[in-house]
Amino acid sequence: MRTARIERETKESHVLVELNLDGQGIIDVDTGVPFFDHMMSQLGKHSGFDLTIKTKGDVHVDSHHSVEDTSLAFGQALREALGDKAGIRRFGDSMVPLDEVLVQAAVDLSGRPYLVHRQPEIVELIGTFDTTLGKHIWESIVAEAHIALHIRVLEGRNAHHVFEAQFKAVARALRDAVSLDGRVAGIPSTKGSL
Repeated sequence: MRTARIERETKESHVLVELNLDGQGIIDVDTGVPFFDHMMSQLGKHSGFDLTIKTKGDVHVDSHHSVEDTSLAFGQALREALGDKAGIRRFGDSMVPLDEVLVQAAVDLSGRPYLVHRQPEIVELIGTFDTTLGKHIWESIVAEAHIALHIRVLEGRNAHHVFEAQFKAVARALRDAVSLDGRVAGIPSTKGSL
């Protein structure tokens, strides 16, 4: 089983992430930040991962620490669950529409963290959620997962749709990239390691 269990504890938050890459999209997410719960639930459901996230953080200050630490822990769980990456497809991409929004995502499970993120200007708040955290979520996941991730919002204006389509697109790209491929012998790299 390609699974991981990560606990991350600081003075600002305590995070538990349990991840099964070969799951059925069973999700249980509670970060104390309802909109972020909705987004991470999209990531779990549409990737086909089983994903449990439990975060207790200083949301009385704001949601930044809970969102950041959860994203870091998820990235670490993804890296650990992948193990040596033998037999995986490695690359994945998707194009996801959500009403007026169209998002393209591509991922390389390369072992090298790199993010390219393009989205239009959107409102600063969705309910009480600070939308300026959007890019930082992906930066945090990429940093700990050690993956290259490109996200481009090609069309869109509604902030909720812009966020949600990104999470769905990344989920679908990850679903392909982590998939085991019978045609891949060992590590999918001429270097012999990822």
